Amino acid sequence: MSSLYRPRDNRWIAGVCSGLARRFGISPNMMRLIFVLSCLLPGPQFVIYIVLWVLMPDESKARTYN
Repeated sequence: MSSLYRPRDNRWIAGVCSGLARRFGISPNMMRLIFVLSCLLPGPQFVIYIVLWVLMPDESKARTYN
């Protein structure tokens, strides 16, 4: 598995779904679909997305640390 970061390519809003998809080895569109479907259930999905947006490093910053 690769490390968790927000890639510069293939991102729509912040790159969170694309980064999670790379981490777990699935397509970014599948991760986006999972996120949208999860939003139909009650829970803190949007809060988790925003927290990941803040905590996940951008690809350019993540590569300088490695």
